[in-house]
Amino acid sequence: MSEATQRKLAAIVSADVVGYSRLMGVDEAGTLIAMRAHRAELIDEKIAEHGGRIVKTMGDGLLLEFPSVVNATQCMLEMQLEMAARNQDIDEDQRIIYRVGVNLGDIIVKDDDIFGDGVNIASRLQEAAQPGGITISDRVHDDVRDRLEARFIDDGQQRFKNIVHPVHVWQWSPVASHTEGDRHTGKSAGEIEP
Repeated sequence: MSEATQRKLAAIVSADVVGYSRLMGVDEAGTLIAMRAHRAELIDEKIAEHGGRIVKTMGDGLLLEFPSVVNATQCMLEMQLEMAARNQDIDEDQRIIYRVGVNLGDIIVKDDDIFGDGVNIASRLQEAAQPGGITISDRVHDDVRDRLEARFIDDGQQRFKNIVHPVHVWQWSPVASHTEGDRHTGKSAGEIEP
C-alpha cells in the first residue's frame, strides 16, 4: 500500500435526504436553500463538535468519518432530533428528512476519500433506516448501548445487496425514542444528552 493510502478502523456514517428528487421537482430553489441552511446552522457544526469529518457530499447525501463510534452515533442522534424539531412547523411535503446509517469498520483512506466494505455497509444501513431514523450495525451497538441514552430496536440479521455476509442491525427513530425504554438495557429513553 502506498504512503498516500492507509487502512484504519473508523466509524462511518452515511446520511441521505428522503424523497430528494420529489423535493427538487416541487421546489428546486427552496429545497436547495433549506438544505444549505440545515447544513450551515446545524449539521456541519454537529459533525465538527463531535470530531467528525465530511468525506464527501453527493447531492443530497453525506459520507462522514469519525474516530469514535460513540461520538458518531451521538452526533447523528442529536442531528435527527434537532431536524425533527426544525421540521415541526414546515409543511410535510417540504420537510428535509434524513435517513442515517452508522457502521464501525476497517476502511481504506486514499486522497481524503474512504473505501471498503465498512463504507458499503454504512450505505446499506442508511438505505434500511426509517425516515428520520438511524440504523446501526451490531458492532456499533456493542460500543454505544451502555454509553448513550437512546433506544435501539433489535432488527435482527439483514441481507444487503452486494454485501457477502448478513449484518445484524438495530433501528432508532425519534418517535420510538420518547415512548419506551431500551429493549436491551432497560434504560429510559429520555433526552439525548451530549
